[in-house]
Amino acid sequence: MKTDNLIMISEENFFALLEKVISYFETREGRENEEIWIDTEAAKKMLSIKSDTTLFKLRSEGKIEFSQPSRKIILYKKASIIKYLEENSYKPY
Repeated sequence: MKTDNLIMISEENFFALLEKVISYFETREGRENEEIWIDTEAAKKMLSIKSDTTLFKLRSEGKIEFSQPSRKIILYKKASIIKYLEENSYKPY
């Protein structure tokens, strides 16, 4: 025969635990909704460039990741753009 275990905690600790659980799920939900792939205009905006040619050059040199689900649609991996920007940032002396 299985017996149920009972765990008792104070009201204060219960609400503290509840807040942590809610915070965890809010954080997790935010990450799931974050865009992984962005379009050309968003990529150019992140890189602060206006030229499609410059974006093409970064793509063809393998400096940023991209996906081409159809002939006219090119999507860029947001994380690779952030990585590229971080690798090309300069720290002050």
